[in-house]
Amino acid sequence: MYFLFLLVALSTWTVAGPGAEIQPSGNQYWPGVAEDDFELFSYDGYRLLRYRSPTPLSSDYAQTVNTQQLIDLLQQTPKPALLDVQPIPWNGVFIEKQPRMHLPGSMWLPNVGQGEPEERWLIYYQKNLNKLLKGNKNDPLVIYCTADCWMSWNAVKRAASWGYSNLYWFRNGTDGWIEHDQPLEQGKPEPFPP
Repeated sequence: MYFLFLLVALSTWTVAGPGAEIQPSGNQYWPGVAEDDFELFSYDGYRLLRYRSPTPLSSDYAQTVNTQQLIDLLQQTPKPALLDVQPIPWNGVFIEKQPRMHLPGSMWLPNVGQGEPEERWLIYYQKNLNKLLKGNKNDPLVIYCTADCWMSWNAVKRAASWGYSNLYWFRNGTDGWIEHDQPLEQGKPEPFPP
């Protein structure tokens, strides 16, 4: 056993060189994600577990915006639609343990950022996206939840897969909005099923 350990250690030292740090290589599908984190993602690249953990700095499917950039966007015409995807428990009804305060004028679609949602949640998401953007997949859409929330990252990726082309990811979500003393309003989830 000791011999096997020594052989592995020496081969690593030989390949990497003395004093070199060995870094996780990441992978071609999800840059910056270590090989050991593959189990966190579905075959299609959606995050499956630990939704509340550090997210990438950007998304390949949307323009990432910070709070000031979003404030500026909301002054433009056309004004982007706002989509809150903050999850809450579902047991035949949405179970709100406390009020959800979100960006004024947002539509709230809980749970649509799951990595492998049931078909009924996909239908809920698609129908409400169509309603929110009045059928125009080219209209600007900002998707968010809270900071360090993979639900919004997944929701952006899924919307892009359906052909929505003018997407913005507000990565810091309501946490970033609050940090900049911006107003909030109480959200109400869209009825489920649609």
